[in-house]
Amino acid sequence: MTKQVAFKMKLKPGFKVEYQKRHDEIWPELEDLLKQAGIFNYSIFLDEETDTLFAVQHLNGEIPDLTQEAIMKKWWAFMGDIMETNADQSPIAIALPRVFHLE
Repeated sequence: MTKQVAFKMKLKPGFKVEYQKRHDEIWPELEDLLKQAGIFNYSIFLDEETDTLFAVQHLNGEIPDLTQEAIMKKWWAFMGDIMETNADQSPIAIALPRVFHLE
């Protein structure tokens, strides 16, 4: 079953260009992990007024738990200097409930 999830994260002020650069150069092994976990059609948008990142993922199946994957932890550490993070360096991500959908 395909599902769609959305969440928001927070970019530290002044890091728009660096965030974009790092994602333009996403590591192939991270991209492979996401795809193997059933994540596809993944987009992240930036509200430049608030530095809020808005992400949408399409999933094949349930939301995977990638928190113990070494490449995921390495990516979090790489991104931690430009994003608001939790104690384990994962980005603070707040799930957003769907309130409307149009096909």
